[in-house]
Amino acid sequence: MDNDAIEEMFEALGPVTIRRMFGGKGIYREGLIVALEVDDEILLKADAESAPAFEAAGCRQWAYAGKKSGRPVKMPYWSIPDDAHDDPDVMAEWVRRAFDAALRTRS
Repeated sequence: MDNDAIEEMFEALGPVTIRRMFGGKGIYREGLIVALEVDDEILLKADAESAPAFEAAGCRQWAYAGKKSGRPVKMPYWSIPDDAHDDPDVMAEWVRRAFDAALRTRS
């Protein structure tokens, strides 16, 4: 996904910074990571408070295969609900949730 498309997706938060990382991109607001771009998919940050909303919306939690065990390692990033891709107002709600999670976890 190109940076212009990412910036448009996150415009409800204000300016974001996009940095290359691990073959993908990190998306930051006020120095806090709010999302990742992995394989052309945006994954939003969640925490214990917001993860249930992502799960209820049918989102998928991102996991990768652990190097030693090969077992999935779940990360605090979730796919975006399908309806958010077609509605900027709904997308704004989800990216704000991601920023709120970043504020709560400060990472």
